[in-house]
Amino acid sequence: MAIVEVKVPQLSESVAEATMLQWKKKVGDAVAVDEILIDIETDKVVLEVPAPSAGVIVEILVADGGTVAAEQVIARIDTEAKAGAAVAPAAAQAAVAAPVATASAAVVGGGAMAGVPMPAAAKLMADNQLAAGSVAGTGKDGRVTKGDVLSAVAAASAPKAAAVAAMPARAVATLLPQVAAPAVNLGERPEQRVPMSRLRARVAERLLQSQSTNAILTTFNEINMAPVMDMRKRMQERFEKEHGVKLGFMSFFVKAAVHALKKFPMLNASVDGTDIVYHGFFDIGIAVGSPRGLVVPILRNADQMSFADIEKKIAEYGAKARDGKLGMEEMTGGTFSISNGGTFGSMLSTPIINPPQSAILGVHATKDRAVVENGQVVVRPMNYFAMSYDHRIIDGREAVLGLVAMKEALEDPARLLFDI
Repeated sequence: MAIVEVKVPQLSESVAEATMLQWKKKVGDAVAVDEILIDIETDKVVLEVPAPSAGVIVEILVADGGTVAAEQVIARIDTEAKAGAAVAPAAAQAAVAAPVATASAAVVGGGAMAGVPMPAAAKLMADNQLAAGSVAGTGKDGRVTKGDVLSAVAAASAPKAAAVAAMPARAVATLLPQVAAPAVNLGERPEQRVPMSRLRARVAERLLQSQSTNAILTTFNEINMAPVMDMRKRMQERFEKEHGVKLGFMSFFVKAAVHALKKFPMLNASVDGTDIVYHGFFDIGIAVGSPRGLVVPILRNADQMSFADIEKKIAEYGAKARDGKLGMEEMTGGTFSISNGGTFGSMLSTPIINPPQSAILGVHATKDRAVVENGQVVVRPMNYFAMSYDHRIIDGREAVLGLVAMKEALEDPARLLFDI
């Protein structure tokens, strides 16, 4: 028997632990080298864990939902075994115990801390009314982790889940999220308690940080999108044929933002303690919705990118966000952000600054509206722009003129060509 250990990948310096999502294989399954075994979620990205060697999984040491650290062993592969062969006793024990995370190989020594829940696990046990000592631990020295509690709750709630399944479809199917968490049968009023994902918890933390540390103020303006829409309509077919990607509005927004940031560098600055950091480059964050939550990948050196470069990169980021494939380096940094709520039909919003940046542009849905031009009421496709900024370092004058510069660039796109 030749055993190879499957370990958690190296995490970034700012990430201490991660959460196991869902095993794609079970004990006894054959795996190929580099085949993805499980996804691990940190508070920033989802990491894939590939099989280091081909063989058969003989042990799974941490169940779905378990909390792990960098380089921790989570499974073992026998490179000489064949699928369907008898599993070694220790491995069989781990396989049976996996639903409640009691794999003996994960508990060392059974010391004084064995069975003692970690803080997050203790709170989760209290929330689910689990008695002390009722959950076996797989953490260091046998301590109970949040993953152990989640696994135990999921196993214990199977009868309740069956009861809920018997309820009328209208009372359950459209109300409960499709996740492995305890469901409570309350007749016509079912509910489900689901822990925040690491990403959602991190987003919540950063939003609160932004509002508590920045003096956020928002300025608004309305943009006549007719010139951009006309240009896009004229160039769309040739652009797509030439570059292999559709010409969207986002590249215009990015170009207009960079145009304004060059004129008013403070909008592209950030605060570091009592210092103001002026950035001589333009890394634009593009807020993207994903199944895991909001992510903000970065367009590096956006001032040097063509319209085609921007559209291709945004399409790439969108696909990666949907598949959970965005890397840490693709979401780190950024000097200014753009959030396009218009894709979901938003009319107006006040976006929250993404620290340590000092400003963010909110773009909304373009709708035909009645406006006054030269004393006449006419109908134009209008979009309301909102720019939130940190009033500690950005004065109202700079914010308003910066947004006006974006408005002028979009209402007369030729300005972007001549940088005026």
